[in-house]
Amino acid sequence: MKNPPAQSEAPQPSTSLKKALTTPLLYFFILGDVLGAGVYVLVGQVAADSGGAVWAPLVAALCLALLTAASYAELVTKYPRAGGSSHYATLAFGPFTGFLAGFCMLAAGIVSVAALARGFGGDYLAEFVTLPTVLVLIVFLVALALLNARGISESTRANVVATVIEVSGLLLVIGLGCWIVLRGDGNLRRLTDLGTANEGPAAALFSGAVLAYYSFVGFETSVNVAEETRDPRRSYPRALFGALITAGAVYALVGATAAAAVPTEKLAASSGPLLEVVRVAGGVPPELFSAIALVAVANGALLTGIMSSRLAYGMAQDGLLPSFLTKVPAGRRTPWAAIAATTALSLLLAVTGDVDTLASTLVLLLLVVFFLVNTSLLVLRRDNVSRFHFRAPTAVPVLGAASCVLLATQIERDVWIRGLIVLAVGAALGAVAAVRLRRNA
Repeated sequence: MKNPPAQSEAPQPSTSLKKALTTPLLYFFILGDVLGAGVYVLVGQVAADSGGAVWAPLVAALCLALLTAASYAELVTKYPRAGGSSHYATLAFGPFTGFLAGFCMLAAGIVSVAALARGFGGDYLAEFVTLPTVLVLIVFLVALALLNARGISESTRANVVATVIEVSGLLLVIGLGCWIVLRGDGNLRRLTDLGTANEGPAAALFSGAVLAYYSFVGFETSVNVAEETRDPRRSYPRALFGALITAGAVYALVGATAAAAVPTEKLAASSGPLLEVVRVAGGVPPELFSAIALVAVANGALLTGIMSSRLAYGMAQDGLLPSFLTKVPAGRRTPWAAIAATTALSLLLAVTGDVDTLASTLVLLLLVVFFLVNTSLLVLRRDNVSRFHFRAPTAVPVLGAASCVLLATQIERDVWIRGLIVLAVGAALGAVAAVRLRRNA
């Protein structure tokens, strides 16, 4: 294990990236990434696992997500630079583990963009127009890459608009659900119905929380734009916790109103549970929700694409990926080479795979990353800095790491097999990168 040297001041990395993100922009960046397309199908799946009290596992999942988020907040404010998880693991454990963390994060991001691209070209788009899938994938991903390359401020301002649309759609669901209850067609007693025919209340809560935890994934992508944030030591914790708590509140309200408005069995059987609320309420065209879902998918892909390109850029700065990925034009000052490379890989995966195949290993890869981040924080506590930074209680990273192990035990065997293959590739490439760095040292 590589122990970081104690020092009184963490070195400030030089950067050619433009510092354009304010606290509000960063808040919307994180909120937009967390409030992604998943919420539009999540409620029914959680209801199937936990019963009518859908809000309970959502709140439990928020608490679990906040553990790892607190570890990220300390590390970002202590080491504010692109590279994120990879950089922290490199400082704590050396280049091999740093590469593995970055590789898992990068692979998850590229796969996620590919899966979202496939989702964009699916049934939601078919509500309006039918086009060849390959054409949709190419146009969609190239458009996102161009917006990403145009600049971080332009991308995040587009995210603000998209996030407002997403949240407005969810608030509409909450309002419609309340209207259904007020007119006497709902049932508030379902909100205390925790448990299923096969599981008691405690088991149902845990089972639903494991699934609901996935809905909060996305906050970790913001780590990779810390280098482009004007004052990350103050802005990042405020934006991170504010966005997660906002998302948790919206999720809980959506879950509660949907469960009260629609019978649990119908909610659980639907692939579009929020659309069931719209249908019961009446007065709102179903096409409206298809449009909102398309915005949510596109916004999630944009933000994940930003993360992937900045992560590739940061890993290249650390010498863990080819140096050409650090190329930044003098005008726009965005990592165009990293954007082009990650977009090309996402396009290749999107053209050759389907949504289920692309998404199946995503969660497992992120749990590996989260475990390494929490344990890296414990190691890097030895690296003392005199300047201000956020500090989480020691129990937080310990519980965060334990929660990752616990959640990983719930992953299916087939997903583990695919995930281990990806991890093996990352380990092999990481060993090569570590040897190369030692030779160049």
